[in-house]
Amino acid sequence: MGAGPVRFQSLFVTGTDTGVGKTTVSCGIAAALRGRGYRVGVCKPAETGCPSGAEGSPQPPDALRLRFFSDCQVPIDTICPYALKAPLAPAVAAGLEGVPIDVGKMLRCHKAVAETHDVTLVEGAGGLMVPVTTTDTNATLALRLQTPLVVVVGSRLGAINHTLLTVRYARGVGLRVLGYVVNFLDSEPDQAARSNVAVLDAWLGPPLGVVPYLGDLDTSETVRDRLAADFARYVNLDRLLVVC
Repeated sequence: MGAGPVRFQSLFVTGTDTGVGKTTVSCGIAAALRGRGYRVGVCKPAETGCPSGAEGSPQPPDALRLRFFSDCQVPIDTICPYALKAPLAPAVAAGLEGVPIDVGKMLRCHKAVAETHDVTLVEGAGGLMVPVTTTDTNATLALRLQTPLVVVVGSRLGAINHTLLTVRYARGVGLRVLGYVVNFLDSEPDQAARSNVAVLDAWLGPPLGVVPYLGDLDTSETVRDRLAADFARYVNLDRLLVVC
């Protein structure tokens, strides 16, 4: 059963670092919520490292993946208003490419998505303190969007330090942290990766979910349905559905 007239908060998905699986986790959550009947919106305000498409303009692969797994029908340039070529922080990539980033445009694009969906997932670029502009980070963007935070933890050596720093900084600047998701990055995790779940539980309480290594995800309906079923088990979706 869908949400009907009930509207839920947008959620800002950040990571403890780059390459920790934010897009995989965001796609899984989006697919699982869609499987429950919710209209799921997605936003990727800025994406870097985008390859050129047929017409030469950058095409944002993560944003396109989010769009597919959520079944969000919003145009891709609204989902991702800034697609940049260089695999760098958005502020740095934009500076090199001569693209002025307007946070106000990001906010307007988010509003356009959120007002037609039951819940919207906003995926940041990299970690919480990655510069989006010369004056804004993902943290200040989340504050301006007034979105609670979901932290994706790439389970590897160093994850405990990165997670505690991220959560404590987020709370310190006034962000509401809904919780964290531990995402395994290897099919055969080492001792550090395996031990992270228990250690983080002791320091922060139980995670929102623990996701095993999934590898690359094909954009097919079969994979989307499987991911929806898997994430319904892996992640406590009810803890994410915060009414506006």
